[in-house]
Amino acid sequence: MATHIPKPPSLQVLTSPDWQDYELLDSGDGQKLERYGAYILLRPEPEAVWRRSLPEREWSKAHAVFKPAPEENGGHWQPLKKLPERWTMQYKQLRFYVQTTASRHLGVFPEQAAQWDWITQQIESSRRPLRVLNLFGYTGLASLAAAQAGAAVTHLDASRKVVQWANDNLTFSNLGDRGVRWIVDDALKFVQREARRNSTYDGIILDPPKFGRGPKGEVWEFYKLLPTLLDACRQILSQQSVFVALTAYAVKASPLTLYYALQEMLAGKTGTLTAGEIALTEKSAGRLLSTAIFARWTHVE
Repeated sequence: MATHIPKPPSLQVLTSPDWQDYELLDSGDGQKLERYGAYILLRPEPEAVWRRSLPEREWSKAHAVFKPAPEENGGHWQPLKKLPERWTMQYKQLRFYVQTTASRHLGVFPEQAAQWDWITQQIESSRRPLRVLNLFGYTGLASLAAAQAGAAVTHLDASRKVVQWANDNLTFSNLGDRGVRWIVDDALKFVQREARRNSTYDGIILDPPKFGRGPKGEVWEFYKLLPTLLDACRQILSQQSVFVALTAYAVKASPLTLYYALQEMLAGKTGTLTAGEIALTEKSAGRLLSTAIFARWTHVE
């Protein structure tokens, strides 16, 4: 008797072509040149193994350059021109604050706009009120997108500082009346408590880091704890669940890793499961700069 071998999934590449306030101007030689609103920034980018397309005079327009330190995620911003401590940006109807930080990030991952649009589509297509949980929610752009689409959102992050930043973004986007529930907690512990309370959600957004710590020093390690977290998340998915979105940065994994992890989590549920890479499109040469991997599932017809 022949063994049935399932067909491998087709992988996708997500891009975000609708930005006005952000551009990947150029990349190469291990760096990327980006415009965040009115300001141009230069950051390390290990994926950019090719040569730059723009001449040096364009790269010299940067307002600041990030200088990495030997330790992972450490370093400092070196100002080259006048740069405010904090400024504002907009994506469609979402408005938010950005600023330079010691971890080289600015409070927004522009490539994630593709996910914000997809989450909005899932919520609006369901045509009913949804409860959505955003784990590792950072400064809240996915939460804002879900709230704007009409969902009741629970936003969780281990950092009180970034949760306040997310709250500021909600107010700035004129969504303060949407009643987002803000949680500062360890993601796994919170989900396990929700399961014990029989609390369920119709959509779950996960953007776990490679390594992190909870507010009480809890250690998060991607490979060790992701299966446990996904199993816990399965227990809090409602019977009428609509979507799950999983993104991963800076891990030695492929989209297939996330695809099969979600496939196992969602065993028995009908719907569409996809996976692939998330990328930014260069303005200079049109190359796609891969920034993250993703897998997502939807029950929306």
